[in-house]
Amino acid sequence: MISAVIGLQMGSFSVVIETLLSGKTQLPFGSFILLMQPIHLAIGVIEGLVTAAVVTFIWKARPELVERAADGGVPRGISMKKVLTVLSIAAIIVGGALSWFASADPDGLEWSVEKTAGTAELQADGKIYDTLSEIQQKTAFLPDYDFKSGESENTQEIDNEEAEGVWPNVNLGTSISGIVGGALTLAFTVFIGFAINMVKRGRKKATA
Repeated sequence: MISAVIGLQMGSFSVVIETLLSGKTQLPFGSFILLMQPIHLAIGVIEGLVTAAVVTFIWKARPELVERAADGGVPRGISMKKVLTVLSIAAIIVGGALSWFASADPDGLEWSVEKTAGTAELQADGKIYDTLSEIQQKTAFLPDYDFKSGESENTQEIDNEEAEGVWPNVNLGTSISGIVGGALTLAFTVFIGFAINMVKRGRKKATA
């Protein structure tokens, strides 16, 4: 729980520092930090309680899982294929269906920006920003967690704002975005795990 609170506080503070260094006059340092830190403190407490509850449940039900994880080993009798299958099914359920019920309210950063600057999205002027925005529009295959639309950018933004106010937001584009995002995250996590194991094996062979 403490790590969740500290992590979110440091993360939100870093955003404020980045904003200060970028010279965003719409977000004064004093006002922005007074809004960013408290809201993320509340978020950190909730996330910490949820994480602590899950870890406590696992510790009581299967303490060997936590002990082996602390040692860096895989508990005996645990099939990685089954684990990946369960995680994949969970990702499909969460990303494909439960994502419809995600809160339509702004997150901590959006809330803080809106309260400070009066708008949730700040407009950036300059050729570099226009170029990067154009590249993003052409390369993003699921913009704003939805399918690409042939409509103009302004019309699409209005449609997205109207959809954000609907709850639950039953949308196939949202489901596909959630599933694709979950699949990419799972694939990246598995890749990192294999890479770490390869490094460990290489070190063991070198010291043997």
